[in-house]
Amino acid sequence: MPNAIDHLAALTGYRDRDLLDVTLAHALMDLLQPCGVSVHKLVGETGQQRWLLRARLDEGQVTAVSDPPWVAFEDLPAKASVALRCECIDTQNIVVGAGADGRTLTLFPMLAEGDAIGVVEVDSAEALPEANQRMVNSILRIYRNFHGLLDYSERDTLTGLLNRKTFDEAFLKTAHAQGAPSGEGERRNEPVRSTHWLGVVDIDHFKQVNDRFGHLIGDEVLLLVARILRSTFRFQDRLYRFGGEEFVVLLRCSNEADAENAFERLRLNMESYGFPQVGTVTASIGFTEVLPGDGPSAAFERADQAVYYAKQHGRNQVCGHGDLVRRGLLKDSTKVGDIELF
Repeated sequence: MPNAIDHLAALTGYRDRDLLDVTLAHALMDLLQPCGVSVHKLVGETGQQRWLLRARLDEGQVTAVSDPPWVAFEDLPAKASVALRCECIDTQNIVVGAGADGRTLTLFPMLAEGDAIGVVEVDSAEALPEANQRMVNSILRIYRNFHGLLDYSERDTLTGLLNRKTFDEAFLKTAHAQGAPSGEGERRNEPVRSTHWLGVVDIDHFKQVNDRFGHLIGDEVLLLVARILRSTFRFQDRLYRFGGEEFVVLLRCSNEADAENAFERLRLNMESYGFPQVGTVTASIGFTEVLPGDGPSAAFERADQAVYYAKQHGRNQVCGHGDLVRRGLLKDSTKVGDIELF
């Protein structure tokens, strides 16, 4: 029992979702002593969901394996391709099946707000006793409750997007990962490195929407913009609401042209959407590359300068900070950390 309590303390001691899933896998490996444990989550829109490996540990393995955070969605296994996982998700019950080499595979549903969001697979030489199954279910209930607390603290209550206070930590992890070599054995099928880009999305004339139609309609516009953001960007892109009518996107692209195309796609999706009662709603978007040594405030300031330029020159457009500097339309005031370079 003390060992189980120690693992529960470790499980609830992190505020990092990646570490949360890895810690869960380690806890189950130590408590059950199986041949392997893996944590799989469903990602993507309903009807097009795929399996993302969050953590996998095999017997004797020290470091968990996972899919890289920026893996291409189409490279992931389709939901329907793994029958046992589908049965576990659909029934929200424990499923037992045949594993490799005559072993037993026991699958446990991972729930959040009443919905199944993933499965834990335990690969064992023999079927798990009922007492062990109950213990795993109890640990997963604690995981679910803690996961809910993280959602409450990290997400905007209106839109469900990530909130501003989670941005700095995620940005610093991204900037560090961009400049650091990848560790061996920790990511499977690590893709060729590309760069990260930060975009600021500001709804045009949003104050007029609130003044003319009221704040309830204004909130509905924000909800719909959040929905358009989710449908436009990939599951691994990070979407934030910074407050009011301002949103932030942190994404990974091969080059500046790809980043511009992604933000232009968002602009077009918003412009073409018919917002109830309001009609057409547009946005001004500025973006910048995340540079080595960047601080979150420095990168945000560059993207915000590009947004300001877009608003001053007609709104409803996408402007890249780097392009504006090259054309002499903005001064290059790039900061490294908190130091401004002229």
